[in-house]
Amino acid sequence: MLFAGQATSAQSLPDQPLPDQSLHPSVQRQAQLLAALPARSSAQSPSQSTGATPSTPAPVITLADAIARAKKNEPNFASAVAANQVARLDHSIAIAALLPGVVYHNQYIYTQPQVLLPGTLLSAANQTPRFIANNATHEYISQAAVTETLSLQQAAAVAQTSAVAQATAAQLEVARRGLVAAVVALYYNISATENKVVIAQQAVQEAHSFLVLTQQRESAREAAHADVLKAELELQQRKRDLSDAELAAEKAKLELGVLLFPDPHTAYALPTPSALSPLEPQSTFTTDANNHNPSMTEASSMLRAAQFDLDGTRATYIPDLTLNYFYGIDAPQFAINGPDGTRNLGYAVVATLDIPVWDWFSTHHRVQQKTSIRNAAKVALTATQRRLIADTDEAWSEASVARDQLQSLDASVATAQESLRLTRMRYTAGEATVLEVVDAQASYVLAQNAREDGMMRYQTAIANLQILTGKL
Repeated sequence: MLFAGQATSAQSLPDQPLPDQSLHPSVQRQAQLLAALPARSSAQSPSQSTGATPSTPAPVITLADAIARAKKNEPNFASAVAANQVARLDHSIAIAALLPGVVYHNQYIYTQPQVLLPGTLLSAANQTPRFIANNATHEYISQAAVTETLSLQQAAAVAQTSAVAQATAAQLEVARRGLVAAVVALYYNISATENKVVIAQQAVQEAHSFLVLTQQRESAREAAHADVLKAELELQQRKRDLSDAELAAEKAKLELGVLLFPDPHTAYALPTPSALSPLEPQSTFTTDANNHNPSMTEASSMLRAAQFDLDGTRATYIPDLTLNYFYGIDAPQFAINGPDGTRNLGYAVVATLDIPVWDWFSTHHRVQQKTSIRNAAKVALTATQRRLIADTDEAWSEASVARDQLQSLDASVATAQESLRLTRMRYTAGEATVLEVVDAQASYVLAQNAREDGMMRYQTAIANLQILTGKL
């Protein structure tokens, strides 16, 4: 994958003469290795190692596709989604606790009866249970029970779970933005590493061309054998750099493949880079970042949740009123009417008021605990506000500096390319040393790699701005 500047620089390299049989044997070996280099590189590329056939082109993964795939495979994001669902269900459970509960209760109780006196006839009326707390030796209970508890603790729990649900929703957005930032960094790193592979290949070709030139000048007795040795060392180093660049590109694709596919070795490709996104004004970015910041939402929601938790703990000092309504039967027979015509079906109402009196300061201590948690949430909120100011300024400054350096990096590449061309001409004319040519080659490679790093830095910085404003 190449940017426009790289295509131009690749075409402007000097022509590379083919080695002939009259050259030094070491030069011929280097030429053979160079001829085999493209085949070896393609054999080691990540796309070929997956076993993809030439008739099956690798899918092109855009940045949006990569983010969508990563959301399905990243475990931390899945945990954040689950936590958000749990918090929303906790809020629903807290609301349900405010409503009356209905239970259809069925029970049979048998109690051992008292021993009857001799001559006494056995009947249900004279079967007195031995346990005085029970009503009869045979007791059938079948009732619908409705229970309602009126408590300020429950109302505080509803408000607290609502705030926690909002906080977890903000945490989910934080996790999503963190995942997007990770995908963006890996995505643009692939482009940079692939471009560096091309740069390293060009450097190998340039080093080989210079090795041929030094050997030709040695054969013509215009240069010392030391120049050939230096050119050989430079070619060997450039080949090692190429291997490192190919390894970095393979590792970059594997790292992103872990997030995108069940098999990290799945072959895929990235689309041709489009035009760079412009940098929006700082005032517009700051406004959007402040209005769409999940960290602030999370911190403020956690503060409200801590305050409601404190209020619920303080509500323990207030009495609770419980109302119970029962409708059904509670009789010695499982029937609506007894044998003597007594009506067994009926209702009962129970009202219970629990007034807290003394708990050995346990409630007081819980209030102190919740107060400490609430105060810590206040500190976290103010710290988040300060962090937001710093993050927005740092992110925009990073993007601004990266944008301003792009033109300078392009100029450095052009200058290094021209310097290499002139230095080779001077060496051919016997006016420059081999060290000057090698230094010019190294400077050209460094300038190209620096431009790729600068391009990746700007693209990542722009993506980070879009993440902070919620646009990505």
